[in-house]
Amino acid sequence: MSSSLAQGILVTIIGEAVLQDRLIQLLTKLGVSGYTIIPAQGAGSHGRRMGDMAGYNTNIEIKTIVNSETSDQLWENLKPLQATHALIAFQQSVKGVFD
Repeated sequence: MSSSLAQGILVTIIGEAVLQDRLIQLLTKLGVSGYTIIPAQGAGSHGRRMGDMAGYNTNIEIKTIVNSETSDQLWENLKPLQATHALIAFQQSVKGVFD
């Protein structure tokens, strides 16, 4: 059964909502075929982000499944954004039914 499952890398990016357009442009430039964006709330080293006003003090979570090469390129492009914005990212190896 596992031989019919595709392998990929799930990349999760959590950052300020003001980064949404830039992150979408980056994913498009890297040829990512799809992604999911959801509003995110929480607290961390940059303080609480409760999403109480649209566009102010709000975070988004973006998830995409990519290959190893695209994941590496994505990390390199995210590093400069961390210098000026609240942003974290992590990856996980995944198997599933996806293209």
